Amino acid sequence: MSNKPAIINISDLCRNFIVGEETVHALRNVSFSIGEGEFVTIMGKSGSGKSTLLNIIGCLDTPTSGTYLLDGISVQKMNKDQRAKIRNTKIGFVFQSYNLLPNTTAVENVELPLIYNPDIPAVIRRQKAIDALKRVDLADRLFHKSNQMSGGQMQRVAIARALVNDPAVILADEATGNLDTRTSFSILRLLQQLNKEGRTIIFVTHNDDIARYSIRNIVLKDGRIVDDTYNHHVLSASEAYDKLPGEEEVD
Repeated sequence: MSNKPAIINISDLCRNFIVGEETVHALRNVSFSIGEGEFVTIMGKSGSGKSTLLNIIGCLDTPTSGTYLLDGISVQKMNKDQRAKIRNTKIGFVFQSYNLLPNTTAVENVELPLIYNPDIPAVIRRQKAIDALKRVDLADRLFHKSNQMSGGQMQRVAIARALVNDPAVILADEATGNLDTRTSFSILRLLQQLNKEGRTIIFVTHNDDIARYSIRNIVLKDGRIVDDTYNHHVLSASEAYDKLPGEEEVD
């Protein structure tokens, strides 16, 4: 268990949706904390509540009841604009479908989260984006557009964009779901390295294998946590990558 301060603190969280005349209980009294520097997978089958939980953790939705503190700040007490601001500064998102703007260069995509901060001049914004892309080994792809990059390269652009604001949490939603095995391990390898450097990572997935590469695994079923265990034998994605047949990812 992490001895570091909790970045995420969730207590008795419930989220209900009204569908016709029925109330759907998507989350039922969910409670957990995630400490600074943890690498956590959140798993569950379709309908388990993990997407609803992802949206709440990502400040895209608010709970019906219960509390959610992100980096010590109560999310449900915020208005829409305040949630948008904390979403942009405290959370870095990495999506399965990359969510990159087409016909836009890698460096322009990574700059996007910084555009909403008027305190950052354009020249500093550009340098921060370049530094983030160098961090994910894309120094030679700064001015390539999405259609000039492989899936793995686009996902690394998405990770650079997630890093550029120095967020408290990196929230990865099925981040390897569209990638082949070798490229998936290259992304996992990068996330493990970022975690070793102190980044808090939450990886939402239905892929059981991902849990073997994370420190902790939370499993949801029918809106409840049914398992919350620590992995005492975390596998190395780098070692797994090196054992795979094939060439390096095609540029």
